[in-house]
Amino acid sequence: MNKVTTTALPPESALHKRIAPTDFVDCYVVKSDLSPREAAEIITRFPGWVNFLLQIRAFVTAPFGLLNDAPTNTDNVGIFPVESENDNELIAGFNDKHLNFRVAVISKENQVFLATWVHTHNIGGKIYLKTIMPLHILISRNALVRVNKASIDT
Repeated sequence: MNKVTTTALPPESALHKRIAPTDFVDCYVVKSDLSPREAAEIITRFPGWVNFLLQIRAFVTAPFGLLNDAPTNTDNVGIFPVESENDNELIAGFNDKHLNFRVAVISKENQVFLATWVHTHNIGGKIYLKTIMPLHILISRNALVRVNKASIDT
């Protein structure tokens, strides 16, 4: 299984205790022997085209007062503060005025799962989520392709 596939969030994920009925959750999986930390470092090392999209996002969302820089933390993966980590799962993300989000990177049975949880606070959060969804899917799948390639290359 070296291709990225959509899957259910593994039952042992700590994200489960956050999920409310109206929340967004997705999960993708790819073959990889990397640890959650190793995979998360690759996932958050965005390619140039993603960094360009983040610059556009910063410009467009600035008038709405949304965060364009993640809160500073002593432990980050890329731009995201790490909330929790164990041998099998790393959870990172933060809260903003329009939504809260976390990503979970799970290593299990020679596979890496990338899950995203989003809880919207208002209509702005719902519109934002709907607008970015096609890009979210593309970025998530691209990230796991890079994780798979790094696992093969090591």
